[in-house]
Amino acid sequence: MSKLYAISGVTGMTGNELVRQILVKDNGDHILGFDNFFASSIETVSDFIHDERFTFFPYDLNNREEMQDFERRIKAIAGNYEEIIYINCAAVVHTEHFYHVYETFETNVEGMNHFLWQAIRVGAKKYINCSTSEVYSMNSWNENGGVKESDFLTLSTVEHSQRTSYATGKLLTEFFIKDAVDAGKIKGCSIRFANVYSKDERYPKHIIPFIINSLRDSGRVVLLENSRKNKRTFLNNYDSCSAVLALASTDDALDGTVYNVATDEEISIIDLAKLCASKMGIQDPVIEFCGYRKSDPERRLLSTEKIRARTFWKPAVCLDKGLDECISSYLKKI
Repeated sequence: MSKLYAISGVTGMTGNELVRQILVKDNGDHILGFDNFFASSIETVSDFIHDERFTFFPYDLNNREEMQDFERRIKAIAGNYEEIIYINCAAVVHTEHFYHVYETFETNVEGMNHFLWQAIRVGAKKYINCSTSEVYSMNSWNENGGVKESDFLTLSTVEHSQRTSYATGKLLTEFFIKDAVDAGKIKGCSIRFANVYSKDERYPKHIIPFIINSLRDSGRVVLLENSRKNKRTFLNNYDSCSAVLALASTDDALDGTVYNVATDEEISIIDLAKLCASKMGIQDPVIEFCGYRKSDPERRLLSTEKIRARTFWKPAVCLDKGLDECISSYLKKI
């Protein structure tokens, strides 16, 4: 069955890896993708920019005229494919923006909803919404295999941290999907990713590339005070994207609900820094602490029982292998 994919944020960390995995198979599929390069570069898709199965547009999700043109282009070729799948990867995800309400709302909430309704108008069969594990906020772990999608949420409030505005915006998009599916307009689901990292991340904003680049450049790393206690699991971008495609190919799973996508390899931030240093040949790295992040949970441990039960997905890249790939990639960029 030939598929037409429409992907927003296609040059970002999730989007470009999705294209790579889709094009592995030559089965008549085609991808129309767009990005405004907010946190990426055309370089991320340079290996397939000339592939006739991939069409790229330098468009902004929030630009009405550009989105109207994108919709027209989808409609023009939709009849050549047996299935249309929309995947929304566009998001303002860097931590520095989490505290600025309007910097995240337009793209993460309004943009996502407009893209969803475009999918419905063109007759798309499926819509995959990339959400975030940030929605678990201060109640993001337990001792029974991690928090589940059905657990009640305990969000920090306005008085505690503006950071929560990012999480509540993403949470709202999950309701958009549920409503559309329940109304019979489309099939779809939301995915709560946990701490995704990639060897190809363009800017070192997330913790793993930040640690590696800091050690590479100065032999030391400065962490937040929270890192004295914090632990996290880290999901390789290959696995996050394979989960998207696993759900997209499992109709019964697209019931409007939410799926955790994570690993269970928990590690403290301090041990993560020491492990990276060891792999880089740095013994006894200098680790300093400065700054504090409000409403930051000590742990974030998610149960992936649901997606494992309903699809064939399971993580394939362990943290040890993923760190080796990241270090090799970032050291080449000196």
